[in-house]
Amino acid sequence: MPTKLARLRSRYRKTGEAAAEQATAVDPDIEPGGTPGAAAFFDIDNTVMHGSSMFHFARGAASRGLIDAGDIARFAIAQLRFSLLGGENMDEMAEAVEAGLAFVKGRSVDEIVSLGEDVFDDTINDKMWTGTVSLAQRHLDAGEPVWLVSATPVEIGQILAERLGFTGALGTVAESIDDHYTGHLVGYPLHGQSKAEAVRALARRENYVLSECWAYSDSANDLPMLTTVGHPVAVNPDGDLKEQARDNSWPIYNFRGKRTAKRAGVSAAVLAGLVAAGTAAGVAVGRRS
Repeated sequence: MPTKLARLRSRYRKTGEAAAEQATAVDPDIEPGGTPGAAAFFDIDNTVMHGSSMFHFARGAASRGLIDAGDIARFAIAQLRFSLLGGENMDEMAEAVEAGLAFVKGRSVDEIVSLGEDVFDDTINDKMWTGTVSLAQRHLDAGEPVWLVSATPVEIGQILAERLGFTGALGTVAESIDDHYTGHLVGYPLHGQSKAEAVRALARRENYVLSECWAYSDSANDLPMLTTVGHPVAVNPDGDLKEQARDNSWPIYNFRGKRTAKRAGVSAAVLAGLVAAGTAAGVAVGRRS
């Protein structure tokens, strides 16, 4: 009978494989070049953009009157559990996310995608770290694919990739049948080890050579992904990641100003509430549109 660790690893693989299966290139016409088999993988929140993509999405949805404070608060409580668990109990983390997905149960995927496109153009577009986008553009200019990798729903990640001219996105997969959400996840949220499994699965599909690939993140939570590739890079790193990067002589970039860096010191629990609010927006809109 499989041990608990074996079951956990199997679930991580399932999550990563599901993310890779959903990863569609939104810009498949990149001219090949650069190092053979090389690709770049970028975390989203606080790496490519300032703050949480889902929080900004929530603000955009709220400004359209599509959610109310009650919707945000209910999902925030569930998602706060997600953050405080710190990856120690992935089953409970998945339950927290599914609590939010209950809002979209039965709603069309196309509705959420359409809203996400509008919110990006109106709210999120000016939140990008231009320094990180420039790093990604170097890979694109060299003919190396650039993928976003995030716990944010894959639909939101794909929108960001399309708007930024990147190759595509790996994200958390919400189960849908006949283009309507069931309210359940496929596997776990794309977090921690699951990100690494997704990168491996995509590399197998696309014939990338992991030792030639790059990964960029701000968080020590992404060490599994960073250590999966040959070229890890810390961007706007938290304390633990900065220490790891220094110990291993990884490149470190910090695009935050002093004022922004001070705000980044807000506790993980508080930030989790903001992230939760954003996810609430994404799922609650299905009931109010």
